[in-house]
Amino acid sequence: MFQKQLKSAFLVFLFLTVITGVIYPFVVTVIAQTAFHHQANGSIIVKDGKPAGSSLIGQEFNDPEYFWGRLSATSPVAFNASASSGSNLGPLNTALRRNIEARIELLHSTGLVNKNPVPVDLVTASASGLDPHISIAAAMYQIPRVARLRGITEDEVVKIVRENTQGRFLGIIGEPVVNVLQLNMALDKYKR
Repeated sequence: MFQKQLKSAFLVFLFLTVITGVIYPFVVTVIAQTAFHHQANGSIIVKDGKPAGSSLIGQEFNDPEYFWGRLSATSPVAFNASASSGSNLGPLNTALRRNIEARIELLHSTGLVNKNPVPVDLVTASASGLDPHISIAAAMYQIPRVARLRGITEDEVVKIVRENTQGRFLGIIGEPVVNVLQLNMALDKYKR
């Protein structure tokens, strides 16, 4: 009796291993590679024939001539995709306040103090610490600095921002956003 149960259990184990360990992953991979090839391979953005980054993972931009994205809360280095996490700092945490004040000071240190309120996504990290997008307000806040340092008009930079704005998902979910990497690549292509 025990051998019969052991044999049945082993056969069920083998059957489920084949189904969940071979057939299911194969079917999902075929569907992903066929219907969602770009996304299944990391949503890689290519510049000059070389990978420049992913449209799904933020990158650090410190050069004042570029748009800056959200802060990263990942460690040990910023925008570490293998360590996705938020900062877990609450609104009353002094470390969060210091981080926000330091970022505002950095935004103002570029020589052009914008009198408008600083958009929250320029001074805080996202829940994943890897958000590649900024709000339209965050992009507009940076336009005077980027235009001045690149020697182009603000209207020209606004046009580039508008051309790189992604609308709401399905037209109703979320807010319009701008992918920082794609926006900065568009800036590099711009010729006066």
